Amino acid sequence: MRLSLTVVTKSSRNAVAGWVGDSVKVCVAAAPERGKANAAVIDTLARALGVSRDQVRIVSGQRSRRKIVDVGDLEEREVRERLAGSAPRAGT
Repeated sequence: MRLSLTVVTKSSRNAVAGWVGDSVKVCVAAAPERGKANAAVIDTLARALGVSRDQVRIVSGQRSRRKIVDVGDLEEREVRERLAGSAPRAGT
């Protein structure tokens, strides 16, 4: 499945912030230099989805805050359920 991301770099922590329209907001502490932020996005998203890092691949937007990622064989329903469980809760 292909997934649209909006990435916020230099955040206080790595986390999937949730859905913003049709896009998933991913916050990473890394700066957007020498691929550090992209690596953090892949790690953060893989952890949130419960898949290996190898199953998450950026297919477009390498140098943009808007990215398209391929998340392997997961179906849309699975992605939505897994990300809903990993998003931060209000007041935590």
